[in-house]
Amino acid sequence: MRLVILGGGESGVGTAILGKKKGYDVFVSDFGKIKGNYKEVLIINEISWEEEKHTEDLILNADVVMKSPGIPDKSPIVKKLLAKEIPVLSEIEFAAPFTDATIIGITGSNGKTTTTMLTHHLLKSAGLNVGLGGNIGKSFAWQIADNKYDSYVLELSSFQLDGIVNFKPHIAIITNISPDHLDRYDYKYENYIDSKFRITMNQTEEDYLIYDADDEAISEWFKTHTTKAKLIPFSLTKTFSEGAYIKNNKMEISINQEEFTMDTEHIALEGKHNMKNAMAATSVAKLMQIRKSTIRESLSNFQGVEHRLEKVLKIQNVQYINDSKATNVNATFFALDSMNTPTVWIVGGVDKGNDYNELMSLVREKVKAIICLGVDNKKIIDVFGNVVDMMIEVDNMNDAVRMAQRLSEKGDTVLLSPACASFDLFENYEDRGNQFKQAVKNL
Repeated sequence: MRLVILGGGESGVGTAILGKKKGYDVFVSDFGKIKGNYKEVLIINEISWEEEKHTEDLILNADVVMKSPGIPDKSPIVKKLLAKEIPVLSEIEFAAPFTDATIIGITGSNGKTTTTMLTHHLLKSAGLNVGLGGNIGKSFAWQIADNKYDSYVLELSSFQLDGIVNFKPHIAIITNISPDHLDRYDYKYENYIDSKFRITMNQTEEDYLIYDADDEAISEWFKTHTTKAKLIPFSLTKTFSEGAYIKNNKMEISINQEEFTMDTEHIALEGKHNMKNAMAATSVAKLMQIRKSTIRESLSNFQGVEHRLEKVLKIQNVQYINDSKATNVNATFFALDSMNTPTVWIVGGVDKGNDYNELMSLVREKVKAIICLGVDNKKIIDVFGNVVDMMIEVDNMNDAVRMAQRLSEKGDTVLLSPACASFDLFENYEDRGNQFKQAVKNL
């Protein structure tokens, strides 16, 4: 069996290692450059590869193809493979049959990384032998090749879910859905929503779907679709006999006739959106029969995710917060919503068709100054120019942070929450966040 892998990154190389171990004839092809550390792994494992090209003779003879999530279906080589009816799968689909571990799959437009990390933290703290993968950390396929985990917590992007056929998690979570990546879905929101719901398409009556019952797109989907999975909703406003909710500053969860309650003030994560992430993760812990005392302890000591509302430093009583992972308006909405002090907001980058008006009420209420950090800031200036007292444009992180220091006073917060992708001035959102943290430390 010939396995061809498009893309020589984390998921590609992980799949190559698993494929070789399972007796496939493996070939890795990357249209760009393959990073040195991955090249080394391929050479050590005697896996053949090419970079900066796709040689059709070596690809179109595949029995099965694993495509990295970053490669769109519209790319010429993928079109040719599909025309020849060669199966093109995601890493998740390829790898899943090679493990009988319990799989917890988490998707959503925002909050999925925090929910994934928190769920993993809850299970690991309870002594479970659990792996963490998917869209973060080490590739799922690679872990199956190297380790014997009893369960996996996987963060799944819509791109990864697009490439599944039979994959099914025992427990699925949809944190929320808001317009993102619409360029990959013919600019049709419903296509993107359907893509997220693929996470539950193969689930049976034995499986569980945990979802945000306050989310408009999710509620709409349920009006015209069904899933066989047992539903566990969570909400900030509604209460359930089966599900999770917040009432009188308490998180209350009822699953399979078992109750769990905890005061929200003891939960380490702050902000309404994080209460939702905590409800989702705790629902998983309850389904996995983790002891209540362990859940409480884990929720109170969880450190959060880097670049997601990460407190950097307090300087002259001004709190600097790195939320570089906010690459869309919805993520920034959550960030601004959780601000309790006058805020100097650093925003901007590559706009994916943002509607900034959604942030208007929060900006009026909380933001005293805006610093635009991007190559093209016209849209942001048009929307908020008359709303805040100060609006400044900069083209590098050091200037952004120095300017923020000048505009802030005791008791304020400086928030980097760009609502945009980072590729105009930075390598990626991590690079942007790290530059922010360094610039703050240099003040």
